[in-house]
Amino acid sequence: MKHIQINASRNYEVLIGRNLLKDAGKWIANVLKPCKLCIITDDTVAKLYAEPLHASLKEEGFELCQYVFAHGELSKNVTTYSQILEYMASENLTRTDAVVALGGGVTGDMAGFAAASYLRGIPFIQIPTTLLAAVDSSVGGKTGVNLESGKNLVGAFWQPSLVLCDCDTFKSLSYDLMLDGISEAIKYGAIVDSVLFDFIAQEDIFSDSVLEQITAHCVRIKSEVVEEDEKETGRRQLLNFGHTVGHAIEKCSHYTISHGHAVAIGMLIAARAAFKLGYSKENCAPAIEESLKKYRYPLHCPYTAKELAAVALNDKKRSGQEITLVLPSVIGECYLQKTKISELEHFIAQGLSE
Repeated sequence: MKHIQINASRNYEVLIGRNLLKDAGKWIANVLKPCKLCIITDDTVAKLYAEPLHASLKEEGFELCQYVFAHGELSKNVTTYSQILEYMASENLTRTDAVVALGGGVTGDMAGFAAASYLRGIPFIQIPTTLLAAVDSSVGGKTGVNLESGKNLVGAFWQPSLVLCDCDTFKSLSYDLMLDGISEAIKYGAIVDSVLFDFIAQEDIFSDSVLEQITAHCVRIKSEVVEEDEKETGRRQLLNFGHTVGHAIEKCSHYTISHGHAVAIGMLIAARAAFKLGYSKENCAPAIEESLKKYRYPLHCPYTAKELAAVALNDKKRSGQEITLVLPSVIGECYLQKTKISELEHFIAQGLSE
């Protein structure tokens, strides 16, 4: 098992290994005193992993309650968030109690936001069950929900007390769900680590040991970035490579195109446009496209530059009349480029044309 320390406004460990869920109670008992835990999960994950988690937590003396919502990005909204808060209140949770997020990125974001805001903040634990959540969203303390106007427009920075990643849970994922995580791993390689990028592009990463290795590697990269810029005022924005257009694709599709698939397309659009407009030292698009095609990502974007720009202008990375784009200079090195909002549609149009 790998232990990765995160030093932020709350210091905590990320534990990455196999067969960890059955001992979750022991690991959580190391960071929380016996209390009432509210497990928040979706209806798919609950059937798979709630029972062993409950058994382990009860064995350590924790009192339990559980809230289950309908799986999928469409549930990541203010209504579900409000229902979670009402449930927590009905269970009389206090400031000495805690939330456990059991599931993927949607669960972790909503459970974390509920923990951040209930009674002005109670502890929470992340137990990611998808590759996407394990390599990215469960670490770093970004929590929130979507609005009708756009993705992740309401939320808070609220660090967990522990992240427990049992890589055995990846075995229950479909190939498409695995792709959602692989695109985030490719992103890490593209922004700061060309060796990681080349490894994912060239090797078969689906063996158990390699997936565990890649998960830990991505978490280490994110830990370094978060420790330097926890509140995303500077370098942490690099982690948004592919996300401005990706989030717009998700929203335009009414979330029928998943986050990881949309980010894959978003990275390719950003790389193409950056080279055509003279922002890149080298053309990074072919390498990114080749890597994505290796894993059979659907790379056609069904939306126009005008449609995507209209949605992207609601992105939280906008500041006044500018929006911050993450662009590749070379593979393994990205930078932040402030762009006038009047130029965004043209930028996207350049990226849509091959």
